Amino acid sequence: MFPNRRQMLGSSGMGLGMLGLSQLLTDPANSQDPVIQGPSGNSLRARTPHFAPKAKRMVHFFLNGGPSHVDTFDPKPKLKEYAGKPLPMSYLTERRTGGALPSPFEFKKYGQSGLEISELFEKTAAHADNIAVIRSMVAQVPNHEPSLMLMICGDSVQSRPSLGSWLMYGLGTENQNLPGFIAMCPGGYPIKDTANWQSGFLPGAFQGTFVDPKNAQIEKLIENIRSPHASLDAQARQLKLLRELAMQNSGAQSDSRLESRIESFELAFRMQTEASDAFDISKETQEVRDMYGDTVHGRQTLMARRLLERGVRYVQLWHGAGQPWDHHGDIEKNMRTNCSEIDQPIAAFLTDLKRLGMLDDTLVLWGGEFGRTPVSEGGSGRDHNHWGFSVWLAGGGTKGGCTHGSTDEFGFRAEESPTSVHDLHATILHLMGFDHEKLTYRYAGRDFRLTDVHGRVVREILA
Repeated sequence: MFPNRRQMLGSSGMGLGMLGLSQLLTDPANSQDPVIQGPSGNSLRARTPHFAPKAKRMVHFFLNGGPSHVDTFDPKPKLKEYAGKPLPMSYLTERRTGGALPSPFEFKKYGQSGLEISELFEKTAAHADNIAVIRSMVAQVPNHEPSLMLMICGDSVQSRPSLGSWLMYGLGTENQNLPGFIAMCPGGYPIKDTANWQSGFLPGAFQGTFVDPKNAQIEKLIENIRSPHASLDAQARQLKLLRELAMQNSGAQSDSRLESRIESFELAFRMQTEASDAFDISKETQEVRDMYGDTVHGRQTLMARRLLERGVRYVQLWHGAGQPWDHHGDIEKNMRTNCSEIDQPIAAFLTDLKRLGMLDDTLVLWGGEFGRTPVSEGGSGRDHNHWGFSVWLAGGGTKGGCTHGSTDEFGFRAEESPTSVHDLHATILHLMGFDHEKLTYRYAGRDFRLTDVHGRVVREILA
């Protein structure tokens, strides 16, 4: 895909690297450097989707807590007219709310498209002509946990495989020495709710690998990345024996759970040779590091770019573990704080993808589990709003500089082209080369899919 960069990445600092790891365990003539082969029925091997994809990899900037759409990507000047007054309409919210709360932030038109974006994302706005904003998103309930599961796993009630796991199931991964699905969150918030990056009923090999980017050392970034008990040589021989024993005892039927466990062991072994290089942002130029910023989220986003560049299929970047986007009070202060942490890294990420020629086939998704109300809670905050909110996509076959759908004049409810989370997922799968109705997995007597029995591809935002 990117021959110069890929050749460079594939030829430096890999130790037992990709070439060695694609071979069988050492042959007798060269027994000093044993390496391990991926399983013969390798679940992680790269696979061909239903049709030619526009995007080959994806990153999801997930803003945990629900960012306010009327303060970021959905301007509502009508709110100023009703400031502090009841709106001439109402919708059920979780808590008692007050009068209209105009956005304290200025919106401007950016790029040749004239896309309106808040001052809070002034740096990201430089890429307005690459961004497609869906302003008519709807979720099912105004509660964090079910809406979060719906956005990431496609179901608000039952624990289901994550979007990243579905992409791994359908596409596999291009780099057998790194996990194909990585979830990063400073401080480890997802550990409390691993359903959001688990494989569910899909084979365990498709589960996300959690990384805490607050840690600078590779040994702390990924737990147990180094074995204190055995050399690479010894580990390779142990894994060869483990697979041979499994094959001898499998009989006529294979055990998918055992296969997944062995594959995870083998992947962990192979990661020892490449993970250090992939996560080491000190190998980037000072100019690139400065572009992202020397912050937790700057470093996390730069790591994501390095992982995607090396063949990782899907990276989930969480924001809001320490201070969620759950702004029930002091919306102006809290929004400025949260947005300032990610505006520069996101802008740098989009700039970097363009520089490397990766934006055209890398899909970027930004958004939370729902939005916020256009009326106040406690005078200065906003309550949860699942009736209408915004997300945006960039790259990977999307049409930049456009908006799809709209909320009412106050930003309470999606009116034009309401777009469900199932529609969003169907569109993502389409861009990755799949008919969402045909990417299924048989479990408990029925064929399951990410979009359940719903979903329409939002073709209006496709390039």
